[in-house]
Amino acid sequence: MTTLTPQEPARVLLADDHTLVRQGVRLMIDRAPDLTVVAEAADGQEALRLLQAGGIDLAVLDVSMPLMTGLQVARAVQRDGLDVQMLILSMHENEQYLFEALRCGAAGYVHKSVADRDLLRACRAALRGEPFLYPGAIATLIREYLDKPTEAELTVLTPREEEILKLVAEGYATKEIADMLVISPKTVERHRANMLEKLGMKDRVELTRYAIRVGLIEP
Repeated sequence: MTTLTPQEPARVLLADDHTLVRQGVRLMIDRAPDLTVVAEAADGQEALRLLQAGGIDLAVLDVSMPLMTGLQVARAVQRDGLDVQMLILSMHENEQYLFEALRCGAAGYVHKSVADRDLLRACRAALRGEPFLYPGAIATLIREYLDKPTEAELTVLTPREEEILKLVAEGYATKEIADMLVISPKTVERHRANMLEKLGMKDRVELTRYAIRVGLIEP
């Protein structure tokens, strides 16, 4: 990442679909002399476009957003090799979201209920290239590692399949998905069949459960 001089605050992108949350988090960040919010996004696709345009040192991404989740954005950033640090911000103490955030290359996971306590420390840790986890997360990681078998990884799916999986799990019909992604209904059906085969699943219900488990949609 580009080295900043002491006079240059780190440039932060804040992505959350709730305006009031963005305003509150922005106030916290902008009060810090070493951080400044230079861009905001209300959905994941907008966040990714801004990150791809450059000029961002740190992305603070809400885990649940329209079009693309924070986790999907993080995966795209990791896949494209973009030079930016990432934090996942969430109202959920969901172990799977935590694990997926780390797999996606995020430096940390901050719970919204304690953002006033943890967010600035998490931002600074991420910018130093250090991990940040909310209290109790390390114990959660150890317990999960010891107690649960490894599940199928979302990385078996292509980015397009991942897009379609999210929309399928959110209840959209084939034609609606085709219209949203500007592809044909037959292409949607082909992608869905490929996903079922890759994941060893039988129907939409199982795809929806999988989407919840890997953090594409909320339970």
